Amino acid sequence: MTSPIRIGIVGCGRILPAHLRGYATLRQSGVDDFRITALYSRQRRDAEMFRKRGEGPPPRPPVSNRPADPLSAPHSYVSDFQPELDAEVFDDFQTLLKSGLVDALDIPASVFTHHAYAVQAADAGIHVLAQKPLAVSVAAGRLMVEAARRNGITLGITENVRYAPTVRFARWAIERGEIGEIQMVASIAIGTPEWSPDKVVADTPWRHVKILAGGGATLDIGVHLFHRVRFLCGEVRSMAALVRTIEPIRYRRNVAGRVIESVQVDADDAFMATFELVNGAIGQASFTWAGHGPPTGLPEGFVIYGSKGCLKGDTLYRDGQSPIGLTELFEREATPEERERWLPGGFTDTFAACFYDFLQAIRRGGQPEASGAEGLGDLATAFSILESSTSHRSVRVADVLSGAVREAQREIDDHYGLQ
Repeated sequence: MTSPIRIGIVGCGRILPAHLRGYATLRQSGVDDFRITALYSRQRRDAEMFRKRGEGPPPRPPVSNRPADPLSAPHSYVSDFQPELDAEVFDDFQTLLKSGLVDALDIPASVFTHHAYAVQAADAGIHVLAQKPLAVSVAAGRLMVEAARRNGITLGITENVRYAPTVRFARWAIERGEIGEIQMVASIAIGTPEWSPDKVVADTPWRHVKILAGGGATLDIGVHLFHRVRFLCGEVRSMAALVRTIEPIRYRRNVAGRVIESVQVDADDAFMATFELVNGAIGQASFTWAGHGPPTGLPEGFVIYGSKGCLKGDTLYRDGQSPIGLTELFEREATPEERERWLPGGFTDTFAACFYDFLQAIRRGGQPEASGAEGLGDLATAFSILESSTSHRSVRVADVLSGAVREAQREIDDHYGLQ
């Protein structure tokens, strides 16, 4: 029998419950070729919070009440799905690397730590899966990708958007030519139900500090948005955008609405962008955590228009035909081979699907679909929003990717000693 892949989790914060739910889903479905062998956090008690039910500090409540948001995942423990083996707890990263207990690291730690952890792990021959965004700057992301290539390890990005069934069905439909040649793309959103107009997003103050977060809405949401654009429509050639920090102070409040912390903001909380794809299609995108009053957006969400029809959210509109849901169409017409390609393992939990892909890539000695290189492409595209706004001109994504354009990131790169 092949030995299980031993996974160490690095960072035990707000997103970890969604990761643990994904791993639990894998084991419940019979995927048994991995074990969680280590939990690392600089604050030891944070790792102990997730190790074993009935032990450790009391759990944090979820920071979101929207079921579709991974931050709403309920607290759980490694022991819930892995009772036969207790994970070891570490508060020193070097000790973890030298422990001999891990073959791979899942890094849901804060983004400003990703490059340091990943490069050290890669140099130790340990595979890496990093939470999105890949890194705090494009230069930091390049270090990670280069370290993975240099050491021949698997590097993935936890980009759950790619593994959402309806997103994958959309890619299937586009490849079948259901909407013809892509012409226009749009995703417009102003405000959010939970964080607007001035709340600390996800109860995480560092998200609003440029030197720690890299970017605000542009990076946190931009990488999701443009991963979807790149996956479904192709690479972005150029970006013309404006960003703003609409709310210079954000607040944490208790259940009674009383302010318990105020955070000075220097990362953006709003962007509006116009972009061109390599294939000649054009697009518009906006997002903001600011906005007084109810949110505004396209009723259908993400839309793609082509020469033969369009996709509006989860519905396909073909010229001369009645609208049809993507799920219905896929269930009715996808071949067994297409089902395996677009729903590998049959997983609909996006984190489970991502982890399954990562484990399979390690086994075959390659890279997952959501590879480090893909994460770097998302990062460069999202940072193009900031670079365009900073320079007051349209920028080429390729120049941001190469480092030829990086004025908006210079302060970050200087802080971390990156070139």
